[in-house]
Amino acid sequence: MKTDVLPDNPYVLLTPGPLSTTKTVKAAMLRDWCTWDNEYNEIVQGIRSRLVQLAGENTDAYTAVLMQGSGTFCVESVIGSALPQDGKLLVLTNGAYGQRIVQMACMLGIETIAVDSGEITPVDIERMEEYLRQDASITHVAVVHTETTTGMLNPIADVGRVAKAYDKRFIVDAMSSFGGIAIDVLKLGADFLISSANKCIQGVPGFGFIIAHRDALAECQGRARSLSLDLYDQWKTMEEQNGKWRFTSPTHVVRAFDQALRELEEEGGIERREARYRSNQRTLVEGMEQIGFCTLLEKQSQSPIITSFYYPDSPLFTFEEFYDRLKVKGFVIYPGKITVADTFRIGSIGDVYPEDMERLVEAVKQNRFW
Repeated sequence: MKTDVLPDNPYVLLTPGPLSTTKTVKAAMLRDWCTWDNEYNEIVQGIRSRLVQLAGENTDAYTAVLMQGSGTFCVESVIGSALPQDGKLLVLTNGAYGQRIVQMACMLGIETIAVDSGEITPVDIERMEEYLRQDASITHVAVVHTETTTGMLNPIADVGRVAKAYDKRFIVDAMSSFGGIAIDVLKLGADFLISSANKCIQGVPGFGFIIAHRDALAECQGRARSLSLDLYDQWKTMEEQNGKWRFTSPTHVVRAFDQALRELEEEGGIERREARYRSNQRTLVEGMEQIGFCTLLEKQSQSPIITSFYYPDSPLFTFEEFYDRLKVKGFVIYPGKITVADTFRIGSIGDVYPEDMERLVEAVKQNRFW
């Protein structure tokens, strides 16, 4: 399905989420639902089941928990529920979202080690292993799969292999990758995998979800440092009350997500969606390079989710004017987020296709002002 630029939807969102959604996903929100209604709760249960199925093969040991709020709420629910009072967290960071995990852990009073590799280098697995070898008190390891600060795709399979070699619980922030890049939680050894409704599944903002190994989730009982973000209690309520949320759920968003899951299946599943996203990103980069732009990351580190470009080498260029000109032409892009270079970012996910990228490149070409 192709995104149309309509009067009530005047631009294509080329961001890492929220993102452009189909008319049918938006239309799914036109009906009101009661949170106690069995029909609604059956939708919730169906979503939970399908999420686990999307997480790879042999996932019988896993379950899914839905949590109100943005993806950050879900990450904090895992950090605040999974770590025991005497636990110790090692976080591999190379961008703002890894650093956010460190920040929330510190605010929760959790002893934390940040293994930082800068903003444009993959996470440092050798240093991680050194810490694990020297410090047996580390209980959990966390990493961001797609660091949308830059577009970096981190090697989570290698991180998981080392974490499991030292018998650590493994937390994967797959916020911007799940549903758009094939992930097998069992092969990764992931105990908790976290994502959000408004990313690659192509729903709208309002809740996120955690795909958790049942053994790791059972350990969370009584550990939560927050009432509303108690991951175990949220799961237990959903299990025992047929999909009921503990507190008011975002009913319209849930129904839109159910529709988005159906559309993912109709597209051919994660494999086909990943192929489209990769085609989007390749079309974007090839077109931008032809008109003189350079990418921030090397190709081997680049995700198909979002791409960072250097500013043009001209004193006349300002991101604000560039942004405004593209918005008038029907495209919304993202500012840069790193400190070592002036960059902007363009997302490749959502109800977006290679022809949208071709139109974007043409709009950039026609609106050159530097």
